[in-house]
Parts: sequence; C-alpha cells; structure tokens
Amino acid sequence: MPSILLTVFILQLVIHVVNTLGASTINNVLWNLYINFASPKSAADQRELKSQFMRVRKEMNSTSSQDEFARWAKLRRQHDKLLEQLEKSKASSDAGKSAFETTASTLRWVCTNGLRMYIQYSYMKQPMFWVPRGWVPYYAEWLLSFPRAPLGSVSVNVWVLACTAVITLAHETLVAVAALVGKSGFTQKKGVPIRVGGEKTQAAGGAKSKKVS
Repeated sequence: MPSILLTVFILQLVIHVVNTLGASTINNVLWNLYINFASPKSAADQRELKSQFMRVRKEMNSTSSQDEFARWAKLRRQHDKLLEQLEKSKASSDAGKSAFETTASTLRWVCTNGLRMYIQYSYMKQPMFWVPRGWVPYYAEWLLSFPRAPLGSVSVNVWVLACTAVITLAHETLVAVAALVGKSGFTQKKGVPIRVGGEKTQAAGGAKSKKVS
C-alpha cells in the first residue's frame, strides 16, 4: 500500500515541522496573513491609527507645556483620544487573534495528530508491507506486526515510529552538517589573514638573515 506509506511519511514530516517551528510561531504567521489578506482595511486602519498616535506623541513631546501651553494642551487632548482609540482597537484585535488561534490550533491538531490517529485506527489490522520469511526471528516479527497486523508484516504503528525516527535523524544530521560547514567557513575566513601574515613574517625574517650573513 504505497499510498498509505507515503501519506504517513508526509504526515509525520508535517508534524515534525510544526513541532520544530512551534505552534505560536505558526499562529502568528497565519494571523498576519489573515489580517493582511482577509481583512486588509482593518489592518490598514490600525496601522494608520498607530501612525497618527506616534506622530502626535512626538509632536507633543517636542512642544513646551510652559511656552506653548495652548498648543500643548490641544496636542495632549488629541494624544489621549488617539490612545483610547488605539487601546480599543488593540483589545478588539487581541480578542480576534485569540479566537483565531483557538480555531487554527484545533484545525492543525485535527489535520495532523487527529488524522494520524484515524489512520492508525483504520489500518490497524492491515499490513503496510511484508517482511521476507526468515529474515527476522519470531519475536521481531511479532514486534513489527504490533498490535494487530498479520504476523510477518509491518503494522501502521511501527511504520509511524520508523518514519518519526528517520525524519528526526535526518533533521539532526542536517543541523549538524550546517553547523560544521558554518564553523569551518568562519574558521577558514578568520585564518586566511593570519596565514598570509605569517608567511610575510617568515619571508622578512629570511631576508634579514641573508643580509646579516
């Protein structure tokens, strides 16, 4: 059943990516996409309100309350009004974001862990593929077919564990290789000037020795 094998592998890969990035990071990205594409007018209004607030606040701070009291008082009233509007807008945005994150987290769980549990339950008794007879001892065949797949086959639960192990190992290997390459490049880049300088010093020392002799 190659389609189920591939589906489980891709599903485990998605779950690993979600766990690596973190739920909060993914929720923030989805929220920003939602407010910019689903409700662009609301996002633009909030940005404009914040821009006006910062402009009035900067102008008020640069105005003397003693020398220009009338102008400062007017700016203060505008500042307080914009601050109140901004706080209301932020409270409304935070409430919408909280509801959005709850919905997004629920859908993400259903589409990842929920789907995996459904596949594991639905294909519990079906073999993913068969192990050639005699390749492994009896107890290994029993473990590979756990919990209810036919003896001599690999169950969906074991295939899930195998996919998880391979993906985790591949991720750790890529991270280690990237760190090693980055460290090697940094060391090489830092060591080139020192090596060249050392060669020049040695050459100068050799020339000086020849002069003395």
